[in-house]
Amino acid sequence: MIRNFDKNKHSVYLLNYHLVMVVKYRRQVIDGDISKRLLEIFTYIGEKYGVTPIEWNHDIDHVHVLFKAQPQTEISKFLNAYKSASSRLIKKEYPQITQKLWKEMFWSKSYALMTSGGASLSVLKEYIEK
Repeated sequence: MIRNFDKNKHSVYLLNYHLVMVVKYRRQVIDGDISKRLLEIFTYIGEKYGVTPIEWNHDIDHVHVLFKAQPQTEISKFLNAYKSASSRLIKKEYPQITQKLWKEMFWSKSYALMTSGGASLSVLKEYIEK
């Protein structure tokens, strides 16, 4: 099995994660436009933290993200920054959704974050696509 490793001056690494983030109380507010904007925000903030999305998909109440990170990436700080910024921007740019949210909270505090383990990226991409 051939894997595409990343590297920097002092290390070689392969850090792929599968992230699931849910809208607070599973409110059904994510459509194609909002999902696209959420991905743009994820990509922009990810650049500052060494996070790069590989695959993205959504349902009406949650998103799935397959992303890669660097060894120095502080995942929890990145996720907090992303959830705060994306919540603020989405509510500002799509004000109609605030009436569907609970106390205007967009994301649930919890999330699911899994390392990709031994699964190949193609298997994970296929899972997220479906």
